[in-house]
Amino acid sequence: MKHIHPKDFVVTTAFSIKDAPTTIDIKASDTTKKNELAEVGKELGKLQDKMYANNRYSVLIVLQGMDTSGKDSLIKQVFKSFNARGVVVYSFKQPTSTELEHDYLWRHYIALPEKGKFAVFNRSHYENVLVSRVHPEIILNEHLPGIETVEDIPANLWEQRYKQINHFEKHITQNGTIVLKFFLHISKEEQRQRLLRRLELKNHNWKFSPSDLNDRQNWEKYQKYYEETINNTAHSHAPWYIIPADDKKLARLLVAKAILNELEKYNFHEPEVDEEVLENINKYKKKLENESPTEG
Repeated sequence: MKHIHPKDFVVTTAFSIKDAPTTIDIKASDTTKKNELAEVGKELGKLQDKMYANNRYSVLIVLQGMDTSGKDSLIKQVFKSFNARGVVVYSFKQPTSTELEHDYLWRHYIALPEKGKFAVFNRSHYENVLVSRVHPEIILNEHLPGIETVEDIPANLWEQRYKQINHFEKHITQNGTIVLKFFLHISKEEQRQRLLRRLELKNHNWKFSPSDLNDRQNWEKYQKYYEETINNTAHSHAPWYIIPADDKKLARLLVAKAILNELEKYNFHEPEVDEEVLENINKYKKKLENESPTEG
């Protein structure tokens, strides 16, 4: 298998979406990719346990991508070795009436992971500069001061939101949240094939929505705004990884390796054992060993 390193997929210079590959050949079979992912997953599971015990950091994984880019299946496969108590997945749909009574970042703030835990945002705060940009009428639901019609939306609103999102991510990273953001980059042709499969396979029909075709008509707009968004919000403290996602198995492996590579930098370790426990460990063992099975 061809050597791959997560740093090769991090945005460090001006990002051009048309120049970013949606597939790469790592000279590996599907079985090899699957086995490699299983090994990386085991290491992630061990690190998760250490991070949970360390109780100083949390991890936020942001997944963005066009419809059918494989976010759901990636979450299922990459995090399968995790302790269930240590990871929570949020799939952000249209805001509820309660959420719309707050600013657009509020529902994301309250979903942030606790110390020692992971949160996976399946779609995220970035929808507010992507979907809302393609469909600006969505902004009207936020009841912002001075905005009654789409024509009232100021030209600098999106620039303001980029700054707000950058401040949000800077704030949480400074307080112990490790932020990793992944754009699952698929080609328009691959999306067409995946949508066709949803229609052809009876047990996948439920995944299809006519809105998928409507958004497909806005493909070029989405590509433009993804490029702009990533260029405005890629930072060393909250990096964007551009993941070639036409091959789902490869995409899962690349995301898993990127998470592992980042977390290994922190050298997580379990907290020191209390001296009293260490000094009396044999006594405690003996007490338990001599305990009658019927006691209690």
